[in-house]
Amino acid sequence: METFWFAAVSVMLAVYVVLDGFDFGVGILHRFVARTDEERRTVLSAIGPWWDGNEVWLIAGGGVLFFAFPRGYAAAFSGFYLPLMIVLWLLILRGMAIELRSHHENPLWREFWDSTFSFASVLMAVVLGTALGNVIRGVPVDASGYFAIPLFTDFRPGPQPGVFDWYTLLVGVFTLCVLAGHGALFLVWKTTGPVQERSRVLAWRAWSTAVPLWVLATLATAWLDPPLFANLWARPWTLILAILVLVSLVSVFYCQWQRRELAAFLASSLFLLSILAATMAGNYPNLLRSTLDPAFNVTVENAAAGRYGLQVGLVWWGIGIILAVVYFLFLFRSFRGKVKPPTPGHGY
Repeated sequence: METFWFAAVSVMLAVYVVLDGFDFGVGILHRFVARTDEERRTVLSAIGPWWDGNEVWLIAGGGVLFFAFPRGYAAAFSGFYLPLMIVLWLLILRGMAIELRSHHENPLWREFWDSTFSFASVLMAVVLGTALGNVIRGVPVDASGYFAIPLFTDFRPGPQPGVFDWYTLLVGVFTLCVLAGHGALFLVWKTTGPVQERSRVLAWRAWSTAVPLWVLATLATAWLDPPLFANLWARPWTLILAILVLVSLVSVFYCQWQRRELAAFLASSLFLLSILAATMAGNYPNLLRSTLDPAFNVTVENAAAGRYGLQVGLVWWGIGIILAVVYFLFLFRSFRGKVKPPTPGHGY
């Protein structure tokens, strides 16, 4: 039962990265792919039906973590209190920028909110990658099951690291490039004209930069956290995930070359899902790995709620996840096709 809930939390957070990841990517590229006010409104209209709904997966994932692994939730949310506040403010800034930028026609007003949208999107991508880097590298969980971690110390991993060090920043920059490429492929799929052509060029550049960063991050992970790869080798079924990572990455470039717009975006989504799944499979059964002593690790066994509660929750989680999937399928079907140029005075 604990394994199922670990998988459920991992899948929900991975889906969040894929879905909110493309509108983070759109925000990262916003000022590069759109140069006129009409083009920028077109870009915002492309993510308009989804951006706030995508964030539901983050909230739901946090809720499931709280329900299934209360000790892991308590340790993570208290130890990462400051980074979580940063995430909250960045999400607020993104939402304000999207909703407020077209309320006035003053060019300075719109430039300010466009810049805020891009700034918050860039930092969110880096923070998401840094969070993943902290989970992989480990945090200073002590015998009490809690930890306190500053934003940075000497930028080197160790028993008492900061949130930011050279490894977590490497993962953060890799995430920035991947999400930029993911968002560019979304815009290639959903837009036409100059915005689409600029997005196509930037998609090639972002993914071409992401590949060597991925190799570096993988090598750094193998050096910093050998047990993760040992766990993968000990579970032969995870070879499927490794194959999916490679196949999806090759497909991203092949589909771009063939100008198969939707296929390229789906390949990008599969790459993100498979690389996150492989990471969490290698990290299992740990929720938080202690840099002080492996005996202090927060695992699915010592952090799980009572078995009866987990069994009852499975019923309601199943109902909720079916409703969420149906809603998102309906949403994508309802807004299929290319984005039309915005009508003056309406929308974004």
